[in-house]
Amino acid sequence: MTDQPYVFLAGASRGVGFDLARWLLGRGHLTKTLLRLPPNTDGEASPALAELETLGAKIAIGDALDAEAVHRAMQADPVWAVVSTIGGISKDGQRADFLGNKVLIDAAIAAEVKKFVLISSIGAGESAIALPPQVLQTLGPVLAEKEQAEQYLIASGLTYIVVRPGGLKSEPPTGNAVLTPDVAIAGSIHRADVADLVGRCLFSSQADNRILSAVDRGMLYGEPEFEVLLLDTEQA
Repeated sequence: MTDQPYVFLAGASRGVGFDLARWLLGRGHLTKTLLRLPPNTDGEASPALAELETLGAKIAIGDALDAEAVHRAMQADPVWAVVSTIGGISKDGQRADFLGNKVLIDAAIAAEVKKFVLISSIGAGESAIALPPQVLQTLGPVLAEKEQAEQYLIASGLTYIVVRPGGLKSEPPTGNAVLTPDVAIAGSIHRADVADLVGRCLFSSQADNRILSAVDRGMLYGEPEFEVLLLDTEQA
């Protein structure tokens, strides 16, 4: 066991989670990733697992819906922050958007973690006003679970940050992404830019105990004026 605490990252096998793992490891931050992907049947590691190991991540294999596995993984090493990017449906048909995050939040409380960052979505909670009715109707069940996870985290007593990205794209970062407390703002954003925002939130007190939408200035829906949160790492 090391004396230096880890960032515990759930959902690092792809998307925002994978980009965030690379962001953290590239800056020398100890990172432990919870992956539900086992090695391939031929005995070779999955591409995500292999790359994360090459970058220096510590790997814990387990499903966020498995409370015992999550508690064991989080207790095995000192952890100061947890980031969850999980969601979707497991092999047995359970959604992880609320239940998986509940397990992670409970484990973080037990491990006396300092900070928990939850990646949610624009459209959850009061930000429903930012999306057209037809989109809300399609995404309704998912957004309801994401809001449930948000509220569970807020009530947990942990220092929390909820980041609600807009429509996600898998393209190189633009550097134009911003955070805003304005619940009426919507737009698209590249996953790599979300990872950068989340990484900087981890090391800033400006975002603590706030719910923030993440959008790209160049991909907004309409041309609204809105408040931008400047992190103290940006002001230094």
